[in-house]
Amino acid sequence: MVHKNSFFLLKYNVCQLQRIFLTIFLMHLTFLTMSQQVIPLYKEIPNSIKTINEEKETHEDGNILIVSNVSQPTLTIYLPEKNKANGTGVIICPGGGYGILAADHEGFAVAKRFNEMGITAFVLKYRIPNDATMPDKSKGPLQDAQRAIQLVRMNAKEWHVNPDKTGIMGFSAGGHLAASAGTHFEKSLIENTKNINLRPDFMILVYPVISFTDSIGHIGSRDNLIGKNPSKDKIKYYSNELQVTAKTPPTFLVHSIDDDAVKVNNSVDFAKALT
Repeated sequence: MVHKNSFFLLKYNVCQLQRIFLTIFLMHLTFLTMSQQVIPLYKEIPNSIKTINEEKETHEDGNILIVSNVSQPTLTIYLPEKNKANGTGVIICPGGGYGILAADHEGFAVAKRFNEMGITAFVLKYRIPNDATMPDKSKGPLQDAQRAIQLVRMNAKEWHVNPDKTGIMGFSAGGHLAASAGTHFEKSLIENTKNINLRPDFMILVYPVISFTDSIGHIGSRDNLIGKNPSKDKIKYYSNELQVTAKTPPTFLVHSIDDDAVKVNNSVDFAKALT
């Protein structure tokens, strides 16, 4: 009888523990869902050709997450703890030469670090330029960056972001996209009937592709975005050191002198133009 009662007592405690752990798990899942919500950028994707979604994720070179064939752009929202949130928001553009997205170490991992500092972060999964998915592949990524800025400002209250403290960050070719957003904001490439401000309040550019000129440009990124035989006008338009004005946002640049993938002159020339 003692053993029987003990058995039922143990069974009751196990069930109770299961309910407790289930509750904790659901609370944790709810927190993750709230802090890492993924939303599509558009209801109807502009400048888009309807085709099969061939996006895929792979892990390469020491478990680095690579996303390729992106045709359906999204925004992943990382909310900091409420008691830490300081109102600053930053949209993060991973790099990858406009051929892939290095989505984790130049995206998700960075967003988590920003959250620790009380900054709300948004990882932009922008479209990879592709003639099969876009009538004009050269403007697809910039449309997505503008849309991300628009969405953050439209939902600033819900996401606890100050619309006047919303910036953009980019790595490598993602730096080119971020810099393009900061130098081409006066021309809206998306529907903007409410006249939402598309200018980032600041830019953080990490080993960025800035120029598409022959001398210092990253030709792989250039080929992927504007084709292998671009006009001189198109090269100039997408060489962001040539597009700086007094309205260009304040910019923080990080670049190694011995970078053998993207020449440091990209950052140096952009800094000179800003000065």
